[in-house]
Amino acid sequence: MSRTIAFDYGERRIGVAVSDPTRTIATPIATLQRRAGKRPPWAEIATLVQQQEADEAVIGLPLDLAGEEGAWAAEVRQFGDDLARRTGLPVHWMDERMSSVRAERSIRGMGLKKSAREQKERIDAGAAAVILEGFLALRRNRAAAGEEG
Repeated sequence: MSRTIAFDYGERRIGVAVSDPTRTIATPIATLQRRAGKRPPWAEIATLVQQQEADEAVIGLPLDLAGEEGAWAAEVRQFGDDLARRTGLPVHWMDERMSSVRAERSIRGMGLKKSAREQKERIDAGAAAVILEGFLALRRNRAAAGEEG
């Protein structure tokens, strides 16, 4: 059964989450390292897409507080275009405002004692899960209202 994979694309890390086959639950699965200004780790991304049997992707779109796209959003959109081209997956966009904040609160609430680096990696993967949860909820709401989406 196929799943939805989500990415929280950042300058240093890419958080990754995946849905369950029923597309109800979002689970953080990985944080990929990248160097600012360098290309994403495409081999690792392709492996995750294949391992998770993903048939669509969701990418968090960074908007400013007014809901506008800036320079970073253009880079994230380029990542999405490249992902679609390299994997053949349809790409959906989801407003990612506050996703990292929600993920950080959730992780801190777990009471884990980890190094700052490990915590940042958990937050990035957790942010991808928050983005995916929002997308899946939006899709369920649209389906319940009889809309397509």
